[in-house]
Amino acid sequence: MKPAKTRTPIAQFLKSNNLQRASEDFRYLLNRAYPRKGALELVGNRYQLISDQRHLLHRGVFSEGDSVSRSKKKISIKKIRDKDLVIDGYNVLITIEAALSGRPLVLGDDGFIRDISGLSGNFRKTEGTVKALQLVLDVLKRIKPLRTFFLFDSPISRSGELAQEVRDRLKKEKLPGDAMAVRVPEKILIGFPGMIATSDTAIIDRSKRVVDLAGYIISRKMKLRSLIRWRRKRGILGKG
Repeated sequence: MKPAKTRTPIAQFLKSNNLQRASEDFRYLLNRAYPRKGALELVGNRYQLISDQRHLLHRGVFSEGDSVSRSKKKISIKKIRDKDLVIDGYNVLITIEAALSGRPLVLGDDGFIRDISGLSGNFRKTEGTVKALQLVLDVLKRIKPLRTFFLFDSPISRSGELAQEVRDRLKKEKLPGDAMAVRVPEKILIGFPGMIATSDTAIIDRSKRVVDLAGYIISRKMKLRSLIRWRRKRGILGKG
């Protein structure tokens, strides 16, 4: 699903009664094993949701079974101490950068914070990227994983340059680890024997231990003005 090119103001999300009802209906269908894509289209058309609102539902509403399963895999940030950690580079940095710029975020039914921008394929490094990386490195210095590996999608423009910059920063901060641009990071992320930092549902579903590193940083380091949280029976709760 492609989000709208022009970002929708956070207030528009929160004031939509249709979106509140749509979230309930979407969850209802998912709990009854309706195909996700078809259920989203059905609900979106019924309530005449714009593209960003549909993307918000897609990123934040899940079946009870999926939510419980992922929640059980989510580990405390403290658990990465003295363990190998692999970071889903674009997933984590884009989510933090979205928070820094005030773009809408959603706290999913499964407990993971996600951005709804869909920017990964069109990612361009900005000042926000540098700030997001520093926030990650600050946490790593404090928590002290054994080694940290950043993975970036090589098909995305200048991923190799970003990986090199992260390698340099790791060395400067005296943090053991590496950064790589690889064609399909999921092949390494899924089945990684250590801890995995991501909010990607496909990776979470095929992993055993996942930390919401971006969510941890966002919830502790920033004012959550753009975070949308769900009330399970009534739709949107509001901003954090």
